[in-house]
Amino acid sequence: MRLRLLLVPALAGLLLAPPPAQAADRWAVPAGSTVTISGHGYGHGHGMSQYGAQGAARQGLSHDQILAFYYAGTTPGKIAGRVSVQISADTTDDLLVRARAGLTVTDRKTGRRWTLPRNGARLWRVATNRKGVTRVTYRTDRWHRWRVLRGDGEIAAGGRPVTLVTPSGDRPYRGRLRHASVAGGGHDTVNVLSLEAYLRGVVPLEMPATWSPAAVRAQAVAARTYAAYERAHPRSRHAQLCDTTSCQVYGGYAAEHPASNAAIAATRGSVLLDGGRPAFTQFSSSSGGWTSAGSVPYLRAFEDVYDGWSGNPVHAWTVRLAPARLERAWPRIGTLRDIRVTARDGNGKWGGRVRSVTLTGSAGSVTVSGDTFRSVLGLRSTYLTFAVS
Repeated sequence: MRLRLLLVPALAGLLLAPPPAQAADRWAVPAGSTVTISGHGYGHGHGMSQYGAQGAARQGLSHDQILAFYYAGTTPGKIAGRVSVQISADTTDDLLVRARAGLTVTDRKTGRRWTLPRNGARLWRVATNRKGVTRVTYRTDRWHRWRVLRGDGEIAAGGRPVTLVTPSGDRPYRGRLRHASVAGGGHDTVNVLSLEAYLRGVVPLEMPATWSPAAVRAQAVAARTYAAYERAHPRSRHAQLCDTTSCQVYGGYAAEHPASNAAIAATRGSVLLDGGRPAFTQFSSSSGGWTSAGSVPYLRAFEDVYDGWSGNPVHAWTVRLAPARLERAWPRIGTLRDIRVTARDGNGKWGGRVRSVTLTGSAGSVTVSGDTFRSVLGLRSTYLTFAVS
């Protein structure tokens, strides 16, 4: 979830009734004016602030202390096992890999495994035709049939990376690559690997690997716990996790970095538990100085004293817009005349994060959630206020 947002649970709104809008939360917009939006933070603000973790580490906190600060109420635990991750870059309906020594293919229905021969092949493919027949083929100067499978096929290389060929380029992955049947038809490419190997392709994409070791270790534990939580709440029948910002960004073998690998090894198996189960350890780039309440008690709203260090470029930010930008986004209002924040969460500066905003113009009004307002305008967070000049 590096410098980005996650899906925001709606249950947070049930935990704290929004305070009434204040007079200061309304701005007239005269013709020819400029709307200035000033904000704090980047992301939804639930759980750990990544910039805050670095700020805390710079002050000497250990990774355990950082995690206790952001996830108060959770307890330490251990976990292991494998995860399955859908690879979004492979948009084709087959599984295509580069030939290399030690490749094997497994028929998942029968459990039978074969070593792929060193026969001059450059590529190996597992594909299912319209009749439902799954074949393994290989390419030299042309394609050759090699074997028919009774179930989904899975290619591995004895623990060494396997290079997946995708429309956007080659991508190496640890573990196994599966040609997985999708409910309703079709196939996805799914990477099946150990949780620890998976983290190697996640942590350096979620936080700079060269940050303070305590911060990167905190990120490793948070990411491991988040993956374990998602594994217990799989996204689909054929894949537990995705590799995008909707889960955690996962880049496979090519994303790995020695420093983050060291942090993962130093915290091997460590997770945070809630009632003996993996906690929902959401995190975001920057809290802006106040975290936001989430859907569970340990994702609470509180002042984040570590987020505002000098190296955090998104602790405070400003965007200037012409009223026409808002008029294009919500054309039914006509000419914008008035902005009113109708609800905030009550935590922090200005009364906290915006929960809803009403735009009024010459043709009518529209009320949208803070999350929608942020998304449509590409803002860093909903922790914001306005000025008109």
